[in-house]
Amino acid sequence: MLNTTLIILAIFIIAFAGFAIYDLATAKRRKEVYRVKSSLTAYLMLLPAIVLAFLFIMLPILYSLGYAFTDYYLLKPNDINFIWFDNFKAFFSELATKGTLYHAIKNTIVFVVGVVPLQIGTALLLSLFVNRPGIGSKIFKVCFFAPVVISLSVTSFLWLQILAPGENGLLNSLLGIFGVAPHDWLRDPNTAMPCIIVLSAWQGCGYQMLIFLSGLSNIRKELYEAASLDGANGWRKFWLVTWPGLRSTFVYIIITVFIGACRILTQPMLMTGYQDHTVTLSYYMYQQGYTFRWVGQSSAVALIMTIFIGAITLIQRRVFREKK
Repeated sequence: MLNTTLIILAIFIIAFAGFAIYDLATAKRRKEVYRVKSSLTAYLMLLPAIVLAFLFIMLPILYSLGYAFTDYYLLKPNDINFIWFDNFKAFFSELATKGTLYHAIKNTIVFVVGVVPLQIGTALLLSLFVNRPGIGSKIFKVCFFAPVVISLSVTSFLWLQILAPGENGLLNSLLGIFGVAPHDWLRDPNTAMPCIIVLSAWQGCGYQMLIFLSGLSNIRKELYEAASLDGANGWRKFWLVTWPGLRSTFVYIIITVFIGACRILTQPMLMTGYQDHTVTLSYYMYQQGYTFRWVGQSSAVALIMTIFIGAITLIQRRVFREKK
């Protein structure tokens, strides 16, 4: 593995140096003296960052792509054989038998369908609420953004206390006042995933709120004044002025939230464990690759997931792109 890494790194550095030499030779041929100096300086300053990005981003991606077609077992790193598409055949075979992989894909789809509109809708409402002038708006901004700076691990343990079974749980204690019997929210297949969806939307909506606020700040006030003169009410102002102004911001947010939702791992891992009613595709990949040591199968699932996410992202960009 070390030799392969060094070979790939050498090829990358040679290619990078080739591009730099070609650029410098072109500038020298055109007698652009100042461009030669600035280009050389720029490439030398970019080199450390590019090498680090290659080692910790591109190289793992390349290895994962290659391992997807092998029987790589983590405890036998020197015994790797190409099995081509056998991992992908096993993927669809397990999917057909409705095993753990079937539940992982189903739960991931349920989570994405639930959390994306909930989180984006909540973030948009919060941004419209705090966008009004006033002293209290800054306080609300801090309060709404506070969950974002808390790690998902801490947030998950916090909600474990809220959703704890029995009368000691905060939510059960609150519902007990109204005569509702205690409920085990995270072990019930009907309530576990909705609880995780609400937790995730609550934890992440503050970040999207700030992005929506930046988009709202770019909408000219004259447009709202003109709409008021034309007799437009609040809904008409939102639909004809605010929404068109936030269209590009909305496209960016829906793509990033969708990609993040597909990669959910921490919440079910810490709150429920490896259960069929909450296991997700990322959690399944983690178990296959690190618990069961089958890196080849895990890489195959990662490749299929990447293709799926990329395809849906391209469709989203095409659907929500601005018309000329």
